[in-house]
Amino acid sequence: MTRDVPAIHEIWVYLAGSPLLALILTLGAYQCGVMLYERANRHPLANPVAIAVLLVAATITIIDMPYAKYFEGAQFVHFLLGSATVALAVPIYKGLAVVRGRIVPLTAALLAGGTTSIVSAVVIARLLGADDAIIGGLYAKSVTAPIAMGIAERIHVSPTLTAVFAVTTGVLGAVLARYVLDLVGSRAWWQRGFALGVASHGIGVSRAFSVNPEAGTYASIAMGLHGVLGAVLIPLVVPHLRL
Repeated sequence: MTRDVPAIHEIWVYLAGSPLLALILTLGAYQCGVMLYERANRHPLANPVAIAVLLVAATITIIDMPYAKYFEGAQFVHFLLGSATVALAVPIYKGLAVVRGRIVPLTAALLAGGTTSIVSAVVIARLLGADDAIIGGLYAKSVTAPIAMGIAERIHVSPTLTAVFAVTTGVLGAVLARYVLDLVGSRAWWQRGFALGVASHGIGVSRAFSVNPEAGTYASIAMGLHGVLGAVLIPLVVPHLRL
């Protein structure tokens, strides 16, 4: 007795229409990125998030999957961003005892880094003639993506565009931070970690932990404090800048 087996194209049509395909694609691409990162001896240029983004973008382009369809599956990962945002309280609480003797320099670095990140991006974009939609998305990109998207909604700009800018900022910071910090002569791990956390968000924190535990601790503290400060101040300041 023979069984009718669906043709391969019929199976593909079924899989392409399932949200699980996008979820598997997302997780698989990141796992490939992590494997390549480890094989490259954790070189900053082999950033796993950057690799995953390229793999996902190339795949959905090749199979002609609309972004809306892809997001139906990827939203399961997106949902976890909320939990990750709340979890920022943990490294802040654990790190308070560590940073007590360095409150002044860390506060100055946090304020200077956050302000510079916003001002430099907005000014450059204006000089290049960017429209208001792009400039609006740059205001909140200096903090980690889940918080940045919430800020974007409060200042009435595109959360999607803001998230793209935030992730791009994180990837570039994680890739280039080592070379920039070496250039300016920053050697202490707590300094390097804190700078990476301010500039590169969660992606930078991941990079910092992969290099040194102290750097990772300070990076996570910086990301959490930067997110809290940005969530409070950016919605208060940006409306006045647009007047």
